[in-house]
Amino acid sequence: MPQYALKYADARGEIRQEVVEASSEQEVRDRMAQQGFLVYSVRPRVGISLAQPAGKRRKLDLEKFLIFNQQFITLFRAGLPILKCLDLLADRLTDSRLSPVISEIRDDVKKGSLLSEAFQRQQMFPPIYVTSIMAGERSGALGEVLERYLAYQRLALAVRKKILLSLIYPSVLVVLVIGLIVFLVTFVVPRFAELYSTTNAELPAPTRILISVGLAAEQFIVIGAIALVAAILGARYWLRTDAGRAMADRIKVRTPVLGEIWLKYQVAQLARLLATLLSGGIPLVQGMETASQSVNSPLLRSALAEAQKRVREGQSLSGALASTGLFPALAIDMIEVGESTGALPQMLNSVAEFYEDDVNTRMQAALSLIEPAIMIFMGLFVAFVLVSLYLPIFSLADAMK
Repeated sequence: MPQYALKYADARGEIRQEVVEASSEQEVRDRMAQQGFLVYSVRPRVGISLAQPAGKRRKLDLEKFLIFNQQFITLFRAGLPILKCLDLLADRLTDSRLSPVISEIRDDVKKGSLLSEAFQRQQMFPPIYVTSIMAGERSGALGEVLERYLAYQRLALAVRKKILLSLIYPSVLVVLVIGLIVFLVTFVVPRFAELYSTTNAELPAPTRILISVGLAAEQFIVIGAIALVAAILGARYWLRTDAGRAMADRIKVRTPVLGEIWLKYQVAQLARLLATLLSGGIPLVQGMETASQSVNSPLLRSALAEAQKRVREGQSLSGALASTGLFPALAIDMIEVGESTGALPQMLNSVAEFYEDDVNTRMQAALSLIEPAIMIFMGLFVAFVLVSLYLPIFSLADAMK
């Protein structure tokens, strides 16, 4: 049945917007008039395309977007119409990039657009957010749907922050180790090479190797730095392409230990996202489509597209995901139980919680091994450099005796 975007005033005089199904526009007007509502406009519903052109996407600060949603839900729950909520927030947001966008959304809503259409038109908001708003408009429970999305956003940011914070110390340690190695090889070693060049003593093999490496590094350090920067920029550009991201995902999955952690993190994020959509009233097939457009991994997106096709053909979600060969067996079993008991959204949340805890535990275990390994490597390298540089001095002292 056709869908129509309806804008009307309720008994309290507040402006409301909904999506309704009817055989014709006149049927919608007659139905609303019988209920005593004042109809402002009825327009055929235009389907929302969640695909966002890469060239038009703008970066969204998720933390400030979270604050905006908290404020919007508070105002909406207080009984203010959507347009009034946008009016109040558009002029009070501290984010210089988000404030003009909200102003444009407010203007679109004033002209009669639905809130979901106005957000989607900006080409910068997550597909799950636009879909959640659309589900809230369709069901008349916008506040509840947005609160579910807000809870999802809080949890996703919390998990992401926890992982990033746990990576700070190893990253700083790696940078310091690399800096120390560069300093020893390009500065200290060439100074000792000048000293030993004034003697006719035969240098030990480790010293000759180290001095050759140090002199070459000193001579080509500028060229090497330029080549390194060019390689990093080239890799970043390549990783922005679909082929580059797909290759990077395949490498991540095959990496020992870290590949399993990365996959479980992606599964946890996907389960949390899909649970939020299903709890908001989105059908499973449409929820899988939105989820596939929301994940950043091309490998996972391709697997979801294949699973979505199988679900549309009548296969269960657990069977469709199992057929991809990508998802962990435990997650498949838990989803199968959720389908059989009719509690799929709750089970997906359980899957997300289980794998988020598992990722956190494995990350801590991996980092507890990586940090000593870095320290041991640094100690061995420094010891090799010192022994190689001072070994000729000991040899000369023994010869003088």
